[in-house]
Amino acid sequence: MKIISYNVNGIRAAFNKGFIEWLKQANPDIICLQETKATFEQVATDMIEEAGYPYHYWFSAQKKGYSGVAIFSKHKPNHVAYGTGIDHMDFEGRNIRLDFDTFSVMSLYLPSGTNIERHTYKFQYMAEFTQYIAELRKEIPNLIVCGDFNICHEAIDIWDPVRNAKVSGFLPNERLWITEFMQAGFIDSFRHFNKEPHNYTWWSNFANARGNNKGWRIDYAMVSEPMRDRLTRALILPEAKHSDHCPIVVEFD
Repeated sequence: MKIISYNVNGIRAAFNKGFIEWLKQANPDIICLQETKATFEQVATDMIEEAGYPYHYWFSAQKKGYSGVAIFSKHKPNHVAYGTGIDHMDFEGRNIRLDFDTFSVMSLYLPSGTNIERHTYKFQYMAEFTQYIAELRKEIPNLIVCGDFNICHEAIDIWDPVRNAKVSGFLPNERLWITEFMQAGFIDSFRHFNKEPHNYTWWSNFANARGNNKGWRIDYAMVSEPMRDRLTRALILPEAKHSDHCPIVVEFD
């Protein structure tokens, strides 16, 4: 089973940059998308189906052109959960989950903390999401949470940890939240297989950051502990350039 997660920074823009052709070549069983910035009706869904994904599910923000998540699948899920049931999260279209026989997969778009108001909201979201996941795992022990967490976990995950030490996305309390999330029973699948530095999933659009590989690793496939022995591979695909992020991959039996 091959799952890809990708913050596309606007699915319609990604389509115009060759996303569908890339998707056919990458050929995951499931792809989780974040920051779709579109409703179902605004997207050429026939192209998605022609690419081999007859099952595609969308959860958009109420605000037009903002946030939004989706999952495309080659396989029909047993159940689709739109949102979390927590109003302020669901208003912004940040969570969608597909349940299958032996695992469930969620596409998550965690808020950024771009200003004081959003920083406060980010921490509210993180706290309530932690509680939500704890309850969900009682029902679904085999859970994969894929998406844009908007947080670098360790110094190895960011190109300049010293100068970014007080920047949202690399603050000590944000990093601690990732640590505690993992300690509660999740595996950072990429770091499970790869301990090397200079592996990033997002780059600023300024100062040729991507060309110089001055990036941040803020996209994760977090896999619940009961699935540890099923993991076979995880990697980052920086050559895919339909967004300011790049895709990540996790594979398991």
